[in-house]
Amino acid sequence: MKILLLEPYCGGSHRAWAEGYAAHSCHDVTLLALPARFWKWRMQGGAVTLAEQALALPFRPDLVLVSAMLNLPAFLALTQGFLAGVPAVLYCHENQLTYPCPPGEKRDLTYGMINWLSMLVAERVFFDSRYHLEDWFAELPRLLKHFPDYTHVHRIAEVRDKASVLPVGCDLRRLDPISSLQSPAPARPSLLLWNQRWEYDKDPETFLRALSVLAEEGVDFRVALAGKSYRQTAPEFEAARERLGERVVHFGHAGATEYGALLRRADVVVSTAIHEFFGIAIVEAIYCGCFPVLPRRLAYPELIPQQYHEDCLYEDFEGLLARLRWSLAHPDQARGLAAELRPAVARFDWAQMAPRYDDELEALAIAGGDSSTSFDRAQDRRCARSE
Repeated sequence: MKILLLEPYCGGSHRAWAEGYAAHSCHDVTLLALPARFWKWRMQGGAVTLAEQALALPFRPDLVLVSAMLNLPAFLALTQGFLAGVPAVLYCHENQLTYPCPPGEKRDLTYGMINWLSMLVAERVFFDSRYHLEDWFAELPRLLKHFPDYTHVHRIAEVRDKASVLPVGCDLRRLDPISSLQSPAPARPSLLLWNQRWEYDKDPETFLRALSVLAEEGVDFRVALAGKSYRQTAPEFEAARERLGERVVHFGHAGATEYGALLRRADVVVSTAIHEFFGIAIVEAIYCGCFPVLPRRLAYPELIPQQYHEDCLYEDFEGLLARLRWSLAHPDQARGLAAELRPAVARFDWAQMAPRYDDELEALAIAGGDSSTSFDRAQDRRCARSE
């Protein structure tokens, strides 16, 4: 089957998702992408550029898979002669309606409306987590009722019916050469890991405040402040490095090799995020043996099996401190729980997720009837899966 995959903002997790699926699918996936900059312009104008590129292709795809950064109605209108009857599938890593705005910035409803109109014309809509799906549909009526008349509210149920959860695939096996080695007994003191972006939506200030409390209590620990910063300076991180001194064993973005080594060395991974639709960085850390300390909100409860919620998930700042104190005081028990959690996140590796994507998309292409070229639709799959 020939799949056309469109990513107008091809960077970070968007790029990893698009390139990961293209590499692991048993189908013939062609990726058309634009650089990850000027996100508002990508949502406004990316459809025109990608339509021009699509019209130049030497083949007609069986299905189009696009990220939520694309204005799908505009793209389909611009390619209507070429792609008439070809099913289009929308994949939502994120949305522009419930993604938290930067401090002091007012939400521009234009981009949430692009997401909504794209959902209306898509054959299917996939969200990366149940939390994300529920969050979108809880806020959507308020968006539509904002307008003076003809508010489309009656169309919400129609879109809800064609929406479902399909988690992000992750390239976890790239970490196997590190994580599968026999790990020595963790060095004392324990190493805490921050491996998320240094951005407002991850709320690093709360994590850094917790570290200050632990340091003032005399708790022995080390910390790796990894993750990428898109700012010229990160004053809260700089202040923490000065305040914590030798406790900070890593500071700044880690390259691929160094990142894998940090995951192996770390004992505890922490999130204090106010926004998380999935949590790739946390999945990677748990896969490599880190005990997670996470908020009991957002997508995190979906990552952690129910029986471990009390151990790993906190409600408030005191709960965060309590779980940090416990994990630092009981490193062996924390590592043991982390080992039990590994299978819960290993299911997100592309080796398991790509067949799920393939099955979902092939079923849609087959249901599209005339839109599909002739390919074998027998019950036994013709795609050879690598174990």
